Amino acid sequence: MIDSMLEKDYLTIDDVDVSGKTVLVRVDFNSPMSPDGDILDTKRIRSHIATMSDLSNAKVVILAHQSRAGKSDFTTMEVHAKTLGKLSGKKVDYVDDIFGSHAINAIRSMKNGDILMLENVRFYSEESIQRSAHEHSQTIMVKKLAPHIDIFVNDAFGVSHRSHLSIVGFTQVLPSIAGRLMEKEIESLSKAGYNGNHPCIFVLGGTKVDDSFKVIQNVLANGSADKILATGVVANVLLSASGLDIGKANMDFIDSQGYMDQIGVAQGLLEQYKDKIELPTDVALSNGKDRVEISIDELPTDYPIYDIGLETIVSYSKSIRESKVVILNGPAGLFEQPEFGLGTSEVLHAATDSAFSIVGGGHIASALEPMGIENKISHTSTGGGACISFLAGEKLPGIEALKNYKNMAMSMTVV
Repeated sequence: MIDSMLEKDYLTIDDVDVSGKTVLVRVDFNSPMSPDGDILDTKRIRSHIATMSDLSNAKVVILAHQSRAGKSDFTTMEVHAKTLGKLSGKKVDYVDDIFGSHAINAIRSMKNGDILMLENVRFYSEESIQRSAHEHSQTIMVKKLAPHIDIFVNDAFGVSHRSHLSIVGFTQVLPSIAGRLMEKEIESLSKAGYNGNHPCIFVLGGTKVDDSFKVIQNVLANGSADKILATGVVANVLLSASGLDIGKANMDFIDSQGYMDQIGVAQGLLEQYKDKIELPTDVALSNGKDRVEISIDELPTDYPIYDIGLETIVSYSKSIRESKVVILNGPAGLFEQPEFGLGTSEVLHAATDSAFSIVGGGHIASALEPMGIENKISHTSTGGGACISFLAGEKLPGIEALKNYKNMAMSMTVV
């Protein structure tokens, strides 16, 4: 079955013959939806078209999820199937079943080139339980579906930081490979830390402070990053840790997000890497009406900090343009409000002048398309949490499961 063993430590579509096979593909179609049930942004679905195209001679069975229980957009995959059909130009059937007789019969009746979308995998309660790959492989869903499947493809990078059933369970019982999107994510994000090109700069912002601090520790400790440019709430925590009083409103917000304990972590990072972590020299405040910029020397303030200031924007943009590699994760401020979108906009524009640029998933990625620079970024990740976990040096269960399958296949000398 395996045609060749590439240098990668996981297998891809290039390593197997999928023609005529029934292929189960885990994708990440989770998309923003309107109250009426329409998909507002098809980016996630479009990102999987390359994988679908390379499986055109197979029978493709799709597993996906939309939102999670308790959320207003936790719904069926019917509209996703229709959207994939429109985007791919192919007929996509949908069945409101995951592993029952309705789904099994639909799979059995498939012909080469057919595409079948199964129901929202999170409708099955065991999907989201954190278990080992072996434990998940013993579940009823795997036992019901696996006998009708020849190959498992994980193309869902965005959820591969979670040890969920549909991500790792099938890798224990089926030949398992990475899809094109997964392959692209791993290769591009690996370049960020290990391509040896310098200067390499990380611009970290947004509100995921603890995750960002893990990234800072990892990339500075292993020498892959030359400088960290801090923005957003990440910068506010670091400013506070540096000894500045940033004002009650901003400290209350940090407290409300559960990040007061991260001030101590930030102090440790600043002590260890003082010369490599750059903080804003000015910030933009909201006085309830206008954008007001002040130097950090003018802190504390009664107003919330919503963006980096112009002086910082100019300095950060210069560093980004001079870099060989730049990785941006998290917005510089409350960019959803136009008056506080300047920092995010300018650092993203500067990134297009870098030799190699990566934008993490999540909020900052959503700013690219309206700015018209999406195609000028070298790689835009489809996974927010997965991207930052990868960059922090953490092992992603979905990727580790693919590596484990290749190791097992090689040990069995299957050629």
